[in-house]
Amino acid sequence: MLPASSAPADPRALEVLHTVFGYPAFRGDQAEIVSTVVGGGDALVLMPTGGGKSLCYQVPSLVRNGVGVVVSPLIALMQDQVDALSALGVKAGFLNSTQSWEQRREVEAAFVDGTLDLLYLAPERLRVPETLALLDRGDVALFAIDEAHCVSQWGHDFRPDYLGLSILHERWPSVPRVALTATATETTHREIATRLQLEDARHFVASFDRPNIQYRIAPKDNPRAQLLDLLRTEHPGDAGIVYCLSRNSVEQTAEHLVAQGIPALPYHAGLPAHVRAANQSRFLREDGIVMVATIAFGMGIDKPDVRFVAHLDLPKSVEGYYQETGRAGRDGQPSTAWLAYGLQDVVQQRRMIDQSEGDASHKRALSAHLDAMLALCETVECRRVQLLSYFGEDSNPCGNCDTCLAPPETWDGTVAAQKLLSTVVRLERDRGQRYGAGHLVDILLGKETPRVTQLGHTSLSTFGIGSDLSDGEWRGVVRQLLARGLLGVDGEGYGTLQLTEGSAEVLSGAREVRLRKEAPKRGRTRSASKGAGKSGSKAAVDLDSTAAEVFERLRAWRAATAKEAGVPAYVVFHDATLRDIAVLRPGSTDELGTVSGVGAAKLEKFGEGVLEAVRGE
Repeated sequence: MLPASSAPADPRALEVLHTVFGYPAFRGDQAEIVSTVVGGGDALVLMPTGGGKSLCYQVPSLVRNGVGVVVSPLIALMQDQVDALSALGVKAGFLNSTQSWEQRREVEAAFVDGTLDLLYLAPERLRVPETLALLDRGDVALFAIDEAHCVSQWGHDFRPDYLGLSILHERWPSVPRVALTATATETTHREIATRLQLEDARHFVASFDRPNIQYRIAPKDNPRAQLLDLLRTEHPGDAGIVYCLSRNSVEQTAEHLVAQGIPALPYHAGLPAHVRAANQSRFLREDGIVMVATIAFGMGIDKPDVRFVAHLDLPKSVEGYYQETGRAGRDGQPSTAWLAYGLQDVVQQRRMIDQSEGDASHKRALSAHLDAMLALCETVECRRVQLLSYFGEDSNPCGNCDTCLAPPETWDGTVAAQKLLSTVVRLERDRGQRYGAGHLVDILLGKETPRVTQLGHTSLSTFGIGSDLSDGEWRGVVRQLLARGLLGVDGEGYGTLQLTEGSAEVLSGAREVRLRKEAPKRGRTRSASKGAGKSGSKAAVDLDSTAAEVFERLRAWRAATAKEAGVPAYVVFHDATLRDIAVLRPGSTDELGTVSGVGAAKLEKFGEGVLEAVRGE
């Protein structure tokens, strides 16, 4: 969480923050960003997920004359965003392709009349002349460009429609703009500024550190069993997201979790739209749901109590990994980012790059993204230091990632690397044959498998010279050499290992190769009984017994209230607010109004219900 802001806040903005949102003070750079935009200036904001980006345009929209126009790619979530604002007493609307003609006309009329506070638009609507004419007819307070990294063609989530957003400055030069993102390297930062014509704007770069998230990367060994172990031992009953690379893997993993008694839902672009919408709605509105998804899911998800994000396949970039893991712990409570990583991930990603469309420059960019991700996976230093360094931020070891909690050992793997590369050299002489990692390891271990014997590879000088390492250790050598570019994969889709420019230095002895020791394989997770994994909320763990009891009553009241209103539970109140109420145990609406997150509209709407839940009535 960001510290409280030291900058003096605009009195009008502070009043809105207090009365509408129920917060006592701005945090971090929020006050300065809000003052800049309220004063008519442009701003480019890089702030981590959960850092309070939305307040940076919502508050100025309520202070300035006119309607704040928010450009967002998150069509599926616009209704929830509007519902959350409506619960605060803010008049908000949206225009996108999901609406009927009558619904759009109603929102357009409210915009022109000035009865809206905020209007959400999908970026593609700004290509429609009618939308531009509509904005000309109303009074625009500001333009907010959310998820601004989508303008970067080399970023992880490029959206072509974002390239047309320069029209905002060209057509309405006097209207202030604020572009916001939680994910941007220095290169992406510069590209956002250039493409959106924000070079002269004030730039605010907050720390990307999310200290409440524990980053862990585990050797891949039956990843579904590993995932099940994680959920049962560390996150029973918690909401979370599991990312898989393919649609088939998404569906199979969701089915596996359900069969083990864990409520899980699939989400990918191949599912019918109504199924995706229903599953997303359940995830947002119900407690303890695990969403198994491709990266098609997650951007803009505002669910604050996601306690874990797990990856069963290697992300393509550090930016993507950071964006996806950042969906955990938006409420600042302890959360887990867990990734299972193995040799096949490296081979698969290298092959996908080789087979991808695009010119050499595009493939080099993809390779650079992957190299940085592999460096994060293979580091023996603090994960958080490595992650933040990627975004240009210096930091100290965190003491809360796997490499800090259990520092890995390293060993001199130069001779092992030379043995492996020498085997590749000898196999390259057999033209027309395809040899993957398994075949090389069999040769080094001296295994007389049918294929090794049939191809006459028992006569190779490297046959059996690797008996000092186990099968798993040799696969670790292959993976780490691939990760460092000292070994390559063919681009024809066979996974054949081949030499690279760096291989020669290793073979000649000019380059030392220090490798990370492979962790010993864990035993297979013992299956628990069906339905295992249910427990009370972890958010109540550190409360005393009386406060914990009140907290659970408040959660039950919130669930019933949210269900009746047809909105996600966090739209009523966040867990953090319920915790504060449980600790304070207010006896009056005046006392309740002092709790952070309880604004005037929510106090009027929910006050009596909350007090009854506190009293146990």
